Amino acid sequence: MKNQNESGYFVHESSYVDPGAVIGAGTKIWHFSHIQPGARIGRGCSIGQNVNIASNVRIGDYVKIQNNVSVYEGVELEDYVFCGPSMVFTNILDPRSEFPQRGSEHYLKTLVRRSASIGANATIICGRTVGRSALVGAGAVVTRDVPDYGLVYGNPASLRGWICACGERLDFSGRSALCRRCGRRYLERGGVVKPAPDREG
Repeated sequence: MKNQNESGYFVHESSYVDPGAVIGAGTKIWHFSHIQPGARIGRGCSIGQNVNIASNVRIGDYVKIQNNVSVYEGVELEDYVFCGPSMVFTNILDPRSEFPQRGSEHYLKTLVRRSASIGANATIICGRTVGRSALVGAGAVVTRDVPDYGLVYGNPASLRGWICACGERLDFSGRSALCRRCGRRYLERGGVVKPAPDREG
C-alpha cells in the first residue's frame, strides 16, 4: 500500500498502477483497480473499486468514478465529472473478435465535459460528447451528443429537460430560467442553454 504522504496519492494494496501512469496529489484509488501505462489522472480524484483506467486516458481534477467502471482509451473526462456505478464507455463502433481493431487509430474519441454526471448503468456510445454540467440518467444509452446542461435518459437517450450546474432541474419561463436551489440564471436560445451573463454556471 503506497503511503499518501510520500507519493501524494493513495493506492490500496490490492490495486495496480503501471509504470508511466501519472496521478495527481490527493487522488485515492480503491480496491482491485488497475491504472495502465500512459494514463493521466488529476488531483483529488476518487477511483472506486474494480475500476480500469486504460492507457493514454486523460482524467481531470476532482473526478469521481464509482465501482465497476472501465474508462477505455479514447475517453477523456474533464474536471469534476461523476461516473456512476457500472456505467459503460465504449471506443469502437463495430467491434469484431475475428477482426480486432487495436490501436488509437481505431478508437473514436468520447469527451465528457466539466461537471457532467453519468448515472449508474448508463452506456455512452463512443464518438459522443457529454456537455458541461449535463446529467445522463441511470440506465440511459447515449447515442448522440448531449448538450451543455442537458438532462437525458431512456434508450436511446433523448433530451428531457435542462439541469443547473448544482443539479437542480430547470423550469424555463420563456427563454430564461432561475434555479430554485442556488439562484443561478440561464438563458435558452435555439436549443442552446447558457448561464446568464450576470452569473456563471
